[in-house]
Amino acid sequence: MARGRASTFDAQREEILAQAARLFAAQGFVGTSMNEVAEACKLSKPTLYHYFRDKHELAMQICESHVARLAALVDEVKAEQLAPREQLRALIERFVREYGLAQDAHRVLTEDVKFLAEADRERLLDVQRSVVAAFADSLVAVRPELNASTLAKPLTMLLFGMINWMHTWLRPEGELGHETMAPLVADLFFGGIAAVQISGD
Repeated sequence: MARGRASTFDAQREEILAQAARLFAAQGFVGTSMNEVAEACKLSKPTLYHYFRDKHELAMQICESHVARLAALVDEVKAEQLAPREQLRALIERFVREYGLAQDAHRVLTEDVKFLAEADRERLLDVQRSVVAAFADSLVAVRPELNASTLAKPLTMLLFGMINWMHTWLRPEGELGHETMAPLVADLFFGGIAAVQISGD
């Protein structure tokens, strides 16, 4: 009879991912060794390899968990069946807050994904594309005339350009946090989106 996993297996696995994300975010993927991850988790190196075969699997799992959570956020907001403006605002604000909670994982996704195998990168990109498409659909729901233009996706990418790199300048110890910035980002986008001119307007 096969022996089941220890009750602490999943908790230990999540702790390893959190410590690896912290190290990768601070030192970079290349600059972090499996020895350092093991030390941060207070594990022996053989025990660490029991959970993850190498750094690439660690980085992949960090990125995969992060994009899966973002996709889940989209589904959660959609399930609330909000009016178009409220739905787009909810998406923006919840994504900013999630980025604040997952800054290490987000930094790994934005800066270290290039070290993953091509098939893994494509799998992550598929999820990211679905998230972008959901935002674009929400944007079109606010301004239906965008559907006949080619601006829905570019405007969506401009929005992500505003929030994806907040971790490079917004410091956790600073006066402003992601919780405070979330409604400001939404206000800024809504204030600007109303002024966008579409050919024929």
